[in-house]
Amino acid sequence: MELRLKFDEDELNYERYRPQYPEALMKEVLQSFHLGPHSQVLEIGIGTGQATQPILDIGCSLTAVELGRKLAAFAEKKFQKAPNFQVIQGDFMDLELRENSWDALYSATAFHWLPQPQALEKVRRLLKPQGCLALFWNHPYPNRFDDCSNQINRQVYQQFCPSDQELKEFDESDLKPWTDRLIKAGFDSVQAHLYHRVRTLDIQDYIGLLNTYSDHRALPEGDGKGAAVSWRTDPNLRHTGSVSCQKILTD
Repeated sequence: MELRLKFDEDELNYERYRPQYPEALMKEVLQSFHLGPHSQVLEIGIGTGQATQPILDIGCSLTAVELGRKLAAFAEKKFQKAPNFQVIQGDFMDLELRENSWDALYSATAFHWLPQPQALEKVRRLLKPQGCLALFWNHPYPNRFDDCSNQINRQVYQQFCPSDQELKEFDESDLKPWTDRLIKAGFDSVQAHLYHRVRTLDIQDYIGLLNTYSDHRALPEGDGKGAAVSWRTDPNLRHTGSVSCQKILTD
């Protein structure tokens, strides 16, 4: 199974543990969009709608595209009372969508699953001449050396998923490839921002969050269960009772 299809295995877990986006980030997106009640907005990869309600609150028309059947059905039911909302289930690249028709298009922690540069080329065809695109992601970093829970987290990963890859916190230098890609695709007035926040989760919630990640869901059954048991039984984590996770969000 493709990794991008793993999200659809448990839509209830995804809804429960995936975080919404910071108010400051969504405010910046909305200011860039200049939306009104007659605006047409397209969301790529709605998931269970972590970035959807602030757009609907404007009163505009929102169409969401979602690859996963369970996720699409969940989002459709979740926002069923919104008067101008619909979900189209399918692969964004395969769908025939109205060109030159959308005032704004956005994608929250999903656009990297699409082929580049073809996806950006399609977005340009869909947007109106003055249309706006917003792409943003969560970049969790539970690997700080000054945090006990983060140190234990790395020990568990090294036991069950050993890697020699250097751990690096997402920073300004990681924004440049995307800004360059957007400029090359023909977008102008490209801006990039970082938003920081810290989430502190108890062990059960942390394991629940990890189970929303496609690469973790793809782990062999034994490794996944072994890691979960280690997080639950580590005496230091039982003492601290939580895991701190630095969230870095890009817009």
